[in-house]
Amino acid sequence: MKTLQFKTNINCGGCIKAVTPTLNGEQAISSWQVDTANPDKILTITGELEEAQVIALVEDAGFQAQAV
Repeated sequence: MKTLQFKTNINCGGCIKAVTPTLNGEQAISSWQVDTANPDKILTITGELEEAQVIALVEDAGFQAQAV
């Protein structure tokens, strides 16, 4: 299992609510969280996904993600 971090534009509770079904629906993700207090809105994901897979999931949910 690995932990990946991404800079995102997920910046509020409404954004987190919008991305939750996508991230919770991915069985390869064990846990995830977004630090909206951080200026870079850091998304931390623990699971068995590659960076490109996480970026694709976040983009499918309508947001941007960039590996840090």
